[in-house]
Amino acid sequence: MLNIGCHLSASKGYLHMGEEAKSIGANTFQFFTRNPRGGKAKDIDENDVKAFLEFMKDNNFSQILAHAPYTLNACSAKPETREFALNTMKDDLMRMEYTPHQLYNFHPGSHVGQGAEVGIDLIIKQLNAVLWEDMTTTVLLETMAGKGSEIGRSFEELKTIIDGVKLQEKMGVCLDTCHVYDAGYDIVNNLDGVLEDFDRIIGLDRLKAIHVNDSKNPFESHKDRHEKIGEGSIGFQTMVNIINHPRLQGIPFLLETPNEIDGYANEIKMLRDAYKG
Repeated sequence: MLNIGCHLSASKGYLHMGEEAKSIGANTFQFFTRNPRGGKAKDIDENDVKAFLEFMKDNNFSQILAHAPYTLNACSAKPETREFALNTMKDDLMRMEYTPHQLYNFHPGSHVGQGAEVGIDLIIKQLNAVLWEDMTTTVLLETMAGKGSEIGRSFEELKTIIDGVKLQEKMGVCLDTCHVYDAGYDIVNNLDGVLEDFDRIIGLDRLKAIHVNDSKNPFESHKDRHEKIGEGSIGFQTMVNIINHPRLQGIPFLLETPNEIDGYANEIKMLRDAYKG
């Protein structure tokens, strides 16, 4: 089965997101845990959550992906920014337990001149402070394009973070097709090789979700500008290769392309039509 969805607004609650996803042919979705620029999260409606969990079972939904706000920077040079990141992630992960066994994704952050080694150490410290043994959520590090001082531009950097986390069984990776292509991983001409590198360095068992995005920029540009499927430098055929790759079956594929809901519906149909499973 192809598990595919897109990014949806969480403003009307979980059940609404599920119903909206189903209406466009999706069986998963991604949402921000709060305003992507930060701020207080919306109160949890337990009746909405209960109805949504039943909806997931009835409609064979795969795991859903919650995305931390962009302002969460665990390796900032500013103590107050790191404190915000710590408190936000801690609160997000507590809230995630209302929908058990789902996925929580975050951008590792930018070290802003401190150096990658310092940045990685700060990220590890935060993760060790917020993860707990009985939590059911899997926390995902997202692969990044490598613009500026971003951490996560290489599989090696992500591996170093995971290696430093005490509760490693709670950790995974979300691979973003635009980001890895812009970072210098040639998924267009050497998808098998990129996946082999990922498996050798991190382990494909840790790959829990894939952001399916085309790129407005050329290979190894170290930018981060998503494009609609088939309209960028990665191209439609590569997306078809990814969703059909035998080593990637069962993973949720999430669209973050510059679209409204009708555009997402069209892209989901394009990819479902091209799926050979």
